[in-house]
Amino acid sequence: MVRTTTGRPNRTATPFRVALTAAVMLVLIVLAAPGSVRAQAKVGTTGAQFLELGVSARAMGMAEAYTAVVDDISSIYYNPAALVQLYGREGMLTYIDMPADIDYGYGAVGFPLESIGGVLGFSMAALTTGDIIERTYEQGTEAGTGRTFSANDFQFSVGYGRYLTDRFSIGFNVKYIGEFYHDYSASGWAADVGTVYDTGFRGFRIAMVITNFGPDLTMINTSYPLPINFKFGGSINLVENVDHMVTFAAEGSHPSDNLEKYNLGLEYTFKDRFVLRGGSRFNYDEDGFTAGGGLRWPLGEESEIRVDYAFQDFGVLTEVHRFTMGFAF
Repeated sequence: MVRTTTGRPNRTATPFRVALTAAVMLVLIVLAAPGSVRAQAKVGTTGAQFLELGVSARAMGMAEAYTAVVDDISSIYYNPAALVQLYGREGMLTYIDMPADIDYGYGAVGFPLESIGGVLGFSMAALTTGDIIERTYEQGTEAGTGRTFSANDFQFSVGYGRYLTDRFSIGFNVKYIGEFYHDYSASGWAADVGTVYDTGFRGFRIAMVITNFGPDLTMINTSYPLPINFKFGGSINLVENVDHMVTFAAEGSHPSDNLEKYNLGLEYTFKDRFVLRGGSRFNYDEDGFTAGGGLRWPLGEESEIRVDYAFQDFGVLTEVHRFTMGFAF
């Protein structure tokens, strides 16, 4: 080991050591940022909870530490400022197998706007329960009344993102929300606003987003607020070379109806084609690990198909499986 004139070892900072140090600092920043505002848990005080289910198998595989990582059309959901990462047309479809025979589907498509700049995106989501047997106290829980009802939630959104400088982007997303329960319904709108700053060092990005900001919904004669959430996160490539890429991400969030939450995730990519992911979520009602993987198939120079899967430990509700297909064309 070479020593300096002061007698101290001369440890040259390798790229990996610098990236690891940055990752540790990132975790500390994320843990501290949401904690600047302390609140009490107010579970059950907001509606339209389907807006927070998560729409990307890739994101959930990384425990949704995704605000700064996202670089595909799912950014219209996670951070509209990242829509600028689309260099061509992209689309995605997601299916989520929820507990209690509940199904959730999501689709999105994005188009770069060469004439005015920026990227425009559209998305739709639907949560359906199917037929539920109507039961009353008088008729018991087994036989029911002979009638059925259903609960359905829908969302349609339009998003736009663009660069303000060569490293800083901003985006917004406006969505229509509808909830339909038997003969009753509620509808309204909400908006998301996000930013991304790319430092230019090993993919190190810092991002912030506020989601589901909008007026209260009214069902029958009762009004309830939307699940507003503020998220702050970052990501960095711990390893990046021709064959291997390891991305680490950390995120903190401050929801309007709960305490601060924290997510950590890793993504390993081999030859830009085979992907493994893992992560963990902290301070959630269904704390647990997530895992997943994916495959990418190039179809020519500008086209690609991506298939992703994610497993989520859902506590007492066992587990949730997500399947996403994405395509660039």
